[in-house]
Amino acid sequence: MPAYSFEAIDASGQSREGVLEADTARSARSLLRAQALIPLSVTPVGSSHVNGTGNGGLRRWLGGGARIFSSTGLAVWTRQLAGLVSSGLPLERALTALTDEAETEPQRNLVASLRAEVNAGSPFARALAAHPREFSPIYTAVIGAGEQSGNLGLVLDRLADDLEERQALQQKLIGAALYPAIVTLVAIVIVIFLVSYVVPQVAQVFAGTKRSLPFLTTVMLSLSAAVRNYGWWMLGGVVFAAIAARLALAQEAFRLKFDAAWLRLPLVGKLARGYNAARFASTLAMLATAGVPILRALQAASETLGNRAMRADALDALVLVREGAPLASALAQKKRFPGLVSMFARLGEQTGTLPLMLQRAANQLGAEVQRRAMHLATILEPLLIVAMGGVVMLIVLAVMLPIIQLNQFVK
Repeated sequence: MPAYSFEAIDASGQSREGVLEADTARSARSLLRAQALIPLSVTPVGSSHVNGTGNGGLRRWLGGGARIFSSTGLAVWTRQLAGLVSSGLPLERALTALTDEAETEPQRNLVASLRAEVNAGSPFARALAAHPREFSPIYTAVIGAGEQSGNLGLVLDRLADDLEERQALQQKLIGAALYPAIVTLVAIVIVIFLVSYVVPQVAQVFAGTKRSLPFLTTVMLSLSAAVRNYGWWMLGGVVFAAIAARLALAQEAFRLKFDAAWLRLPLVGKLARGYNAARFASTLAMLATAGVPILRALQAASETLGNRAMRADALDALVLVREGAPLASALAQKKRFPGLVSMFARLGEQTGTLPLMLQRAANQLGAEVQRRAMHLATILEPLLIVAMGGVVMLIVLAVMLPIIQLNQFVK
């Protein structure tokens, strides 16, 4: 039965809003009148309404608009649903409980829409697939496999674990990169201030002298003049370069070459390989545990790879598996994937515990990525501080050398 969001006025003249289920909008208005409410608006709760795609072009240009569920919110919601379903509560009643506990109106409307679809006889996975912005194809595929196997509660619990582990890894990587990013930003602001304001002020002191300025001071004054005269043009050039780079990366051929080159970088390349491989192995393990066929699981897991070069390798491995090759052999032929993935896949195929071994590979790769990220951040922090101190020292020398020269001339 479809769900409708409504706005109505009660007998006392106060406005009321909510969601109700009815066969048609006309039936929904009749139900409101039966409750002594005067309906002002009755709107179907659907994917276009819930996801807020009314301003489609603008939202797509801005990145698609805000999502109803954040990464943390989706993990918490999945964990709550898993707990209710595992305790023996029917799915419809579990969704009803989550509708009542929703924190925001968009979340309440979304869950009410899911409940309405389930009540109408639609599979839960199909109801989730109607909201692709909130629930990824992998999410719906795992739910669909859980429904078919009759282990929806177990699958939901495993899905919540995967979402939490993935979010924890992302937060640790962001935390490791946050301090160097802040130091770099502060250093750039300080240097621009010194070059564009402090250096010209000091230069005015020596403008009346006929003595030649030191080479370092001359260079700094030239740099200062360039920043003051062409600073906005430089900023515009940076913005233009960023836009051009983004447009270029939108081209599949260029993005493939860029991602392949990124993986060959000394430090960040290994981080990218490890992070993508951990995500791939974890997703593949989760899908295999849920009972998804290996070909479909490989297809879905490859979509989680943000690096296009590794995604192309995963799709090539899919072709090899479809032709009859073992998963371990197919992955071993793709050198961009760490050897740990193919090694654990081979052990899993030999022992019949492929999902378990893939998850172990994902855990080891995730731990290695965290270790490398923290090690890189530990190295970058003092290097950035030393670099910032060196730049400031050059600026101070450029200011002090004329003073020292003038002092020697006076003596």
